[in-house]
Amino acid sequence: MMDFAIFWDWLSFAVRWLHVVTGIAWIGSSFYFVALDLGLRQRPGMAAGAFGEEWQVHGGGFYHVQKYLVAPAEMPEHLTWFKWESYATWLSGFAMLCVVYYAGADLFLIDPNVLAMSVPTGILLSLATIGVGWVVYDLLCRSPLGNSDTGLMLVLYGVLVFMAWGLTHLFTGRAAFLHLGAITATIMSANVFMVIIPNQKIVVVDLIAGRKPDPKYGKIAKQRSLHNNYLTLPVLFLMLSNHYPLAFGTEFNWVIASLVFIIGVLIRHYFNTRHARKGNPTWTWLAAAVLFVVIIWLSTAPKLLTGEVKTSSAAQVYVASAHFPAVRDTVLGRCSMCHAAEPSYAGIYHAPKGVMLDTDAGIAEHAGEIYLQAGRSHAMPPANVTQITDKERALLVAWFEGAGK
Repeated sequence: MMDFAIFWDWLSFAVRWLHVVTGIAWIGSSFYFVALDLGLRQRPGMAAGAFGEEWQVHGGGFYHVQKYLVAPAEMPEHLTWFKWESYATWLSGFAMLCVVYYAGADLFLIDPNVLAMSVPTGILLSLATIGVGWVVYDLLCRSPLGNSDTGLMLVLYGVLVFMAWGLTHLFTGRAAFLHLGAITATIMSANVFMVIIPNQKIVVVDLIAGRKPDPKYGKIAKQRSLHNNYLTLPVLFLMLSNHYPLAFGTEFNWVIASLVFIIGVLIRHYFNTRHARKGNPTWTWLAAAVLFVVIIWLSTAPKLLTGEVKTSSAAQVYVASAHFPAVRDTVLGRCSMCHAAEPSYAGIYHAPKGVMLDTDAGIAEHAGEIYLQAGRSHAMPPANVTQITDKERALLVAWFEGAGK
């Protein structure tokens, strides 16, 4: 159990790191090309078929970039494709979903107080929500509604709000936010895999065959690319939210998630407007700040981060351990001044990351984290402010490794 727990924690770290690296690569290229597209300028004497150009300076040199709205007259000798960043980001994200939420479904995915279900059912439901999210989005984009950017945007936002509400009635608050982010990220990656790249390949085939490409393929790909651009910031928030229980662990968590999408759109609108040289809409930052204040209020108005925690069947084995009475005394004396419904440590007003260790159920539910953070490592307490001893750390290790034996 010891070796497996340590290996699994490092595996989670490695997959998370890979996801961050590939995500940075994808977001960077996406933001760059949207900014480039918005900054294009037309001038007399441009090459036939060229829609616009832009001069840029970076890295000690100048770049002269031209865009062909449909395609150049003939296939260029060298052509760089931007797709693997998207695929690698989705694959690593799905791997992290499996490592953290599917392997730890009893703790992180399923909440019997929300909806009682078995682990296999929870995993299948998770996969279904991700797949259905893409299907609904794609059908709306391909429908006549797709011809109206504003109408499509409003309907899609309504769908996102409904999904935010629905997910909080299926999974834990943490998992609901993560799945809303996963559904949105799947839409973004599927846009690349199912629409943008195939459309570009059709244009390339036409060029090679000497045919004039149909401009509709480029128009569709541009619309999906713009959707990806506006969805990026909300996805980043949702993926980071699992560290902040005030975001996912309150009654109005689905409203908070819905407002986050508006904030992300506002921020991207600011940058996209600047890149297009159409002004400086600083009002977007004020609107985003106001919405963020509303989110803060929503997270604290109904204080639901407190209350009795029910012990899951997976955690009961730790309560039954002969070491548990001594472990409970150690945790209550060294950890619960911060990790409690009402922390007593100066400057701490809410339990960090929502981890509360002031009840038997809370201690048992977080056995793995206690083992890794305070037993196998000295990460907790920070700077060892409560003076936990080596003997007490050894007790935590013996408790976790011996549970169930």
